[in-house]
Amino acid sequence: MRARDRGRASARTASVESRTGSGRPGLRRRLAAVAADCVALALVWFALLAPDQPDRLVPLAFVRLPVEGIVVCLLALSLSHRTARAGTVLAVVVGVPLGVLSLLKVLGLGFFGVLDRPFNVVTDAGHLGSGLGFVGDSFGPAAEVAAVLGAVLLAVLLLVGLPVSVARLAALVERRRRAAWAVATVLAVLWLGAAGSGVQVAPHEPLAAADAVGLGVSQVRDTAAAVQRQQTIDRAVAADAYRAPGTADLAGLRGKDVVVAFVESYGRVAVEGPTSTGVQAVLDAGSTRLAASGYASRSAFLTSPTFGGLSWLAHATLQSGVWVDNQWSYDRLLSGDRTSLSSAFGRAGWRTVAVLPSDRRPWPEGQAYYGFDKVYDTSNLGYAGPTFGFSSMPDQFALQAFQRLERSPKVRAPVMAEVDLASSHGPWAPLPTMLGWDQLGDGSVFQHVHDQAESAATLWDHRDRVPAAYMTSIGYTMTALVSYVERYGGDNLVLVLLGDHQPATIVSGYGGNHDVPVTVIARDPEVIAQVSAWGWQDGLRPDATAPVWRMDTFRDRFLGGFSSSPPSTPSRIGAKAAPGNGPR
Repeated sequence: MRARDRGRASARTASVESRTGSGRPGLRRRLAAVAADCVALALVWFALLAPDQPDRLVPLAFVRLPVEGIVVCLLALSLSHRTARAGTVLAVVVGVPLGVLSLLKVLGLGFFGVLDRPFNVVTDAGHLGSGLGFVGDSFGPAAEVAAVLGAVLLAVLLLVGLPVSVARLAALVERRRRAAWAVATVLAVLWLGAAGSGVQVAPHEPLAAADAVGLGVSQVRDTAAAVQRQQTIDRAVAADAYRAPGTADLAGLRGKDVVVAFVESYGRVAVEGPTSTGVQAVLDAGSTRLAASGYASRSAFLTSPTFGGLSWLAHATLQSGVWVDNQWSYDRLLSGDRTSLSSAFGRAGWRTVAVLPSDRRPWPEGQAYYGFDKVYDTSNLGYAGPTFGFSSMPDQFALQAFQRLERSPKVRAPVMAEVDLASSHGPWAPLPTMLGWDQLGDGSVFQHVHDQAESAATLWDHRDRVPAAYMTSIGYTMTALVSYVERYGGDNLVLVLLGDHQPATIVSGYGGNHDVPVTVIARDPEVIAQVSAWGWQDGLRPDATAPVWRMDTFRDRFLGGFSSSPPSTPSRIGAKAAPGNGPR
């Protein structure tokens, strides 16, 4: 009796231990397996339903029914009857493509978050390195290394974790066939009913989801469109009415120094709306000051091919007269011989220079395609001060360095320059401030300004303050340009200042237009008369009724307007316009 009692007591103890998990590795393994199944389901569910646009990344997006998940469940049930390797087959056939599509979604989140457009695997792959470079230049090498490691880990999670998760769920379905059939049937009926009735869990978020299929179809469609655009670019590069010598003599600008100043992220949002009042005041005051010094200015808008970044695409579009909205098109353009604005000036007798204050790498294309006689960058502008975020030096110093190096000599040819001003480049902190022109020296005086300025990390910890910082940066650059004209201008200066693109979505919002302000400043009445014939408005600030040109039309209109015998044959091949054009 005692032995039996002891046995019963041991059995009761084992039962209690099994319920509490104490001393039972088997139960722990089962709990771990359940947890792993839940993680696998969550990962696959996220991959199927996660949107590729940040403004749609809300909790309700994940309470929808993905038709792809129902189909995969039915496939697992069907294949388990035919092969013992159903999980492996599904991991390859479903898991790998789902991992690739999920990676494309992550890239889409990044592109929509900054550029307000989807990621295209054909045309945009080259931009990934530029994005990492921006992180390093703006936040330091440690941030760039962290970004690389994070990107690698995420890619491994998606490309390896999703196939493993699909295989694990397939095994679960095989073990629980009856329950799986019931769940799949119920979900299929619900999905069909929701699809037929159009039920939405949120605006533009249907309960019956098919996001993965939709993304795959759109990627195939966009890839085919990219190939077609390549053919359009090739035709546009070939159709160049200004290729022949003498077609652009630029007689209307003879003896003038012509400066094309790109202001980073200077978009239409900077001159319109309630948050732009500070910039409006700077521009209006600048118009008054310039008029008092004998200058006139005319302004309008240009529609940029890019948004939120990728400035070189806008530079190439303005210079070439070809719509360049992706890296692939840019590379095709630079491999050809289409006339750029700068090369046209060079043929007409101007010395041509590029001033790229924040360019840290060699740029052979500056001479090979654009035809610049001299390229200035961080290495040869003589700056010894601190960097300001992405910008290697304040715009004020860059403008003075250009003046010292190219416009000061008494005997010289007229200069045509492209000057890329980057103080208004994100992350918009730390920001420089204006100093006396005679104080600048080698730029080391800006160390005190840098030490007193808010850091990028502090600013971006308070994202609601980022738009105001952007506006401050635009106000600084406009002040520097107006002051430069007052101090160093003269009768022989013609300044074309314009934005390259709208700022990132944190400032511009989603779905905005691609318009950027453009202004011509000169003292010569004949130059202003030619610009006035274009219908542009007086002053530095265009309003909502100002003309809007596509940026790729500027080259031909500018060369034709200031040349004595412009060609009559148009040289621009039509291209798809940027989305969201027109006033906001």
